[in-house]
Amino acid sequence: MLKLNTLGWITLLLITIGALNWGLMGIFNGFDLVAAIFGEMSPVSRIIYIVVGLSAVYMLFTGSTAFKLRWRETHKPHPA
Repeated sequence: MLKLNTLGWITLLLITIGALNWGLMGIFNGFDLVAAIFGEMSPVSRIIYIVVGLSAVYMLFTGSTAFKLRWRETHKPHPA
């Protein structure tokens, strides 16, 4: 099982917030919680969107690396 460090937990939290915001947008016909709280495309909103996006990129790389390591671990050749 993959254990997350502090940065991993923070990025997972940010990605979850982003996903919930997208879910709200889909369910409530475009309601953007970040824009409702911080203002539509305000500097703070833009920073939040950027940080959530960077978190997703970080998790893509760490997740794919963890998948590759796990795959190698489970597909080692058996000694004859």
